[in-house]
Amino acid sequence: MKTPFTLNKIALATLIASLGSLSACSNEATTTPETNNALSKTEQIWPKLNIAVKQDPAIEAKIADYLKTMTLEQKVAQMIQPEIRDITVEDMRKYGFGSYLNGGGAFPNGDKHATPMDWVALAESFYQASVDDSLDGTNIPTMWGTDAVHGHNNVIGATLFPHNIGLGAANNPELIEQIASITAVEVMATGIDWVFAPTVAVVRDDRWGRTYEGYSEDPQIVRDYSAAIVNGLQGKADGDFLSDKRVISTVKHFLGDGGTVDGDDQGNNIDSEQDLFDIHAQGYVGGLSAGSQSVMASFNSWNGVKNHGNKYLLTDVLKTRMGFDGFVVGDWNGHGQIEGCTNESCAQAVNAGLDIFMVPTGAWKPLYENTIAQVKSGEISMSRIDDAVARILRVKLRAGLFDKPSPAKRQFSGKTELIGAQQHRDVARQAVRESLVLLKNKNNILPLSANQTVLVAGDGADNIGKQSGGWSITWQGTNNKNADFPGATSIYKGLEDQISAAGGKAILSADGSFEQRPDVAIVVFGEEPYAEGHGDRDNLEFERGNKKSLALLTSLKAQGIPVVSVFISGRPMWVNSELNASDAFVAAWLPGTEGAGIADVILKAKDGTIQHNFSGKLSFSWPKTAVQATVNKGDDDYSPLLPYGFGLTYGDKNVLADDLDEDSKLDNSALTNMDILVGAPVAPWRLLLKSGDELLDVSSSTHQLGALKYRTEDKTVQEDARQFNFSGKQPASAEIVTSFAEDTITYLEANGVISFDIKLNEPLTDDIKLAMTCSGECGGAIALTEMVNKSIENTWQSVSVDLRCYADKGVDFASLTSPFSLHANVKASVSVANIQFVPNKADDATLKCD
Repeated sequence: MKTPFTLNKIALATLIASLGSLSACSNEATTTPETNNALSKTEQIWPKLNIAVKQDPAIEAKIADYLKTMTLEQKVAQMIQPEIRDITVEDMRKYGFGSYLNGGGAFPNGDKHATPMDWVALAESFYQASVDDSLDGTNIPTMWGTDAVHGHNNVIGATLFPHNIGLGAANNPELIEQIASITAVEVMATGIDWVFAPTVAVVRDDRWGRTYEGYSEDPQIVRDYSAAIVNGLQGKADGDFLSDKRVISTVKHFLGDGGTVDGDDQGNNIDSEQDLFDIHAQGYVGGLSAGSQSVMASFNSWNGVKNHGNKYLLTDVLKTRMGFDGFVVGDWNGHGQIEGCTNESCAQAVNAGLDIFMVPTGAWKPLYENTIAQVKSGEISMSRIDDAVARILRVKLRAGLFDKPSPAKRQFSGKTELIGAQQHRDVARQAVRESLVLLKNKNNILPLSANQTVLVAGDGADNIGKQSGGWSITWQGTNNKNADFPGATSIYKGLEDQISAAGGKAILSADGSFEQRPDVAIVVFGEEPYAEGHGDRDNLEFERGNKKSLALLTSLKAQGIPVVSVFISGRPMWVNSELNASDAFVAAWLPGTEGAGIADVILKAKDGTIQHNFSGKLSFSWPKTAVQATVNKGDDDYSPLLPYGFGLTYGDKNVLADDLDEDSKLDNSALTNMDILVGAPVAPWRLLLKSGDELLDVSSSTHQLGALKYRTEDKTVQEDARQFNFSGKQPASAEIVTSFAEDTITYLEANGVISFDIKLNEPLTDDIKLAMTCSGECGGAIALTEMVNKSIENTWQSVSVDLRCYADKGVDFASLTSPFSLHANVKASVSVANIQFVPNKADDATLKCD
């Protein structure tokens, strides 16, 4: 049964039970005016949680016994978590790692289509190696951790539920607990012990690329859901806690990741400590009170201090004050971002309270060795190591890992019929229905009679990868086809099944073309898949620069065809133009593999009755302009287009007319130059060399890589230019790249150019290309001869190219991964310097584009 969608009623009883008489957003019950002055600031703000899972004296005695007999090397190995692509079974046998993980896009044998039995086989191999004491002298079982964030999303054929933003709109904690229980079963079917979920970020800036991983801008929903998911994954403390039907959960990311300045992934949160608790810590109040056994540290900083190295937050607040006795695991080499640290060495993180290093790539071995050396030198105390290992052992003992059968012999292991089981998909389909939010329904066009001729258009209509979003098989959710989701249903297929059964006709046409005029069009469109980093944006305007979806909507409207829009997105977006062009508009979020849930709501049954009414409500406020990215319930100047909690049901009066303001309010007048290489590559850009299949990040003043020789050069000052010498023996390139895509479309809109200085060091007899690339394997290239005078040698030329030239070739400036790359398979030598994006210079460009 659903709880009312109100601020003050959501899980009030759960909250009171979890904190005793404490209010999670107040310290009135913790202190009185008479005692307040005697308490530290930490005690005033942070409650002592009433954690449901209590320490067991028998387990504590076993921990003490292990610590007495373990060597330093064995203890540090428990604190190292490498990735499956970077270790072998023999490494596990030799070192006895306490845990390991598969990162997004990592699969057994490197095979995206690895079967559930392949996953089980790998789990069994690593487990048996971990309990083999022939080399490392210990038989402590290892743990496998995975990012199952909306179902067991790394595995082909698994049930993928709506992403968290959609589940927040459903506002159904009981359903959330059921989803988590199903996820646990599908995870255990592949032999895995531990899930990196739930994410409990309270998102304050919707430009953040992880917005869809948040349930709501309302911390109370997040707190309530956190407890529900922990209970679903682990079992309840007074029930089947960590039984053979459950997995270990992780509440993440501690702390404040949803509140960074400008929505910058891994950025800086500058909130006060009180706001840090009131807003960002509520998921931990819920999840830790329910007994979550692990917490993942966050990449972000709090007031300039990286959380992986923040002793106050990890130890004083989380462990000491809040009373968390499980372990803290790092995020993907997050320790390496601490000042003074590298991926291979970071005593600061251990001293701050990090218990497990998540250390993918080959950095695990030097990190292991350096940590041992730092303990021996006294830089890390032995007591801190013992505390970390005690926490790891406590969780393993509570989870029964010492007593359970090996992964291949566990209750659900290898039962492939559980992966994507129909009863699991039925729950996911229910979640889709309950997550949909109806924003517009002019003339009560919805629900539609199914016995009509229905045009199903848009690039999201028959695209399971797009409707599933990021963290779907691959990390970013890109490069997936419908065939990669066996058993899943696209939105079109769900509509077509019901329309055909009712005697109607569904016409699939991505571009909206048709031969038989339809009675109505359902257009499915929205954001392309993305995950952290790559999903960060400058503003919330949908499809900036290329309004192909809007063109489709307006074309259908101009033909007098009623239009129902189904919008796929990982965040609320500014879509005023699209709303104006739609008779009905449904926010479908990222529904996952069960697209048929949409047909269940927007189509009538055969007998003309309503199948399922809309029940989803906005758990994120909907923006009025493209720059209104930080509009949150409770703000002093709160004025969204549609408020938190909005959502029409059938029969409600429509509130949105067709005359919404289509001015995005974006202002590029103050836009300044974007430096790409000025003296040196400017962060976040870096220089990468490629020759054939070889790659090399530039780290010194000279490099030789296959057919490419690189060196620094003096133009105006010392080493302010870069020289590239291509031998022509094989294809080679010099590329300025970034780890995460950058949204640079403002420079395209501001009539910008890419400006650079170039010198031909020898005659340019054959052409080389200057290219740009973007997420999703998009990009474009232009011959260098089109922009330089190839007859001028050993003299610097200043060049500028209208960015529209690259946009015309398919470059998406909203997701740019390389703004400048030279590609050659011929002999050539060029030097470059001073690479910039410059606004308002297209009219003066060396190479212009209409």
